[in-house]
Amino acid sequence: MNNWNIPDWLENEILDRDKTCVYCNVIFGSSKESRKTQASWEHIVNDASIITRENIARCCVGCNSSKGIKKLSDWINSSYCKKNGININTVADVIKNALNKNL
Repeated sequence: MNNWNIPDWLENEILDRDKTCVYCNVIFGSSKESRKTQASWEHIVNDASIITRENIARCCVGCNSSKGIKKLSDWINSSYCKKNGININTVADVIKNALNKNL
């Protein structure tokens, strides 16, 4: 179990699935390279008690910071997303699925 109460089996599954930011597709690198390429854990729905493969993802620090506690469907229409070319067509499937559920 990691610091965010994600069980090892799920953490490994997410690490295997999310090789790039689920929002902007940046390839993750070392935290020594750049904060922009540093991976962070993301609760797609901002509820830390929902620990499922549909709600846990990896995204870059920039996207995670921008999204904060905003509802996903609101954030995807934000100026940050527009500026960075993030929309329902460019995000990872786990995010598309969440958006289709209007989360």
